[in-house]
Amino acid sequence: MTVYTFDGTMDGLLTAVFDAFALHEQPEQLLKAGDALPLFCDHLYHVSTDEEKARRVWTGLEKRLPREAMKLISVSWLSELPELSEPLFLYICKVFRQGDISRNFADADVLAVTNIARRVLHEQLRMKQFIRFQKAKDGTYLAVVSPDHDVLPLVTDHFTDRFNDQSWLIYDARRHYGFHYNGQQVIRITFEDEAAVPFSLADGKLDAAVLSSDDQLLQNLWRTYFKAICIKERMNPRKQLNDMPRRYWKYMTEKQ
Repeated sequence: MTVYTFDGTMDGLLTAVFDAFALHEQPEQLLKAGDALPLFCDHLYHVSTDEEKARRVWTGLEKRLPREAMKLISVSWLSELPELSEPLFLYICKVFRQGDISRNFADADVLAVTNIARRVLHEQLRMKQFIRFQKAKDGTYLAVVSPDHDVLPLVTDHFTDRFNDQSWLIYDARRHYGFHYNGQQVIRITFEDEAAVPFSLADGKLDAAVLSSDDQLLQNLWRTYFKAICIKERMNPRKQLNDMPRRYWKYMTEKQ
């Protein structure tokens, strides 16, 4: 059995594709460095990530696949799921051997990558629905999230378009980075000391010292409205959990 190991990056995976063709090999497994090796491993090859090789593979894919398929490949990588690496590697290898197979859902690797991409896109939609902003005294709107997948890069255009005259920050507490829109451009940010930030990563609440008094009033009004429209006789907890999974509740004003 031939096994390749890589550094867990997208460039590393694309480099693995390049090396597999250069060496005229088809590895049975692609593992991240540090993963347990299979019991029977005849040949182990460590992929050294090379940006130029990765670029050439990506350019080759763009020539062979439609734009929608390329988007799904990019989106699938944002899932951060460990089970994606191998089917994505095999999918890309097959594209260079067979051409456009992006609609061949009878192929297990194509189906796996497509389904994972759809899960990420579904999470993206939920982020647009469930993000709740709070207004700071300086006029900046803050929202803290912790999605299962790394979907912030997919939602910034939506909020830039919708709130293009406002300053806002959406921060991913799980991945420790966020995007800040200053009214002109979106900037990726991180904090050297998260303990010093004026908001809670646990529930997303702004500190009282920086929370706008108007926003506190609006939060109270929103909670009152949410309770008022709830008809006890028509409550369906199972459907509510299906439409609004519990993992989002801690950052939602109406659930606090």
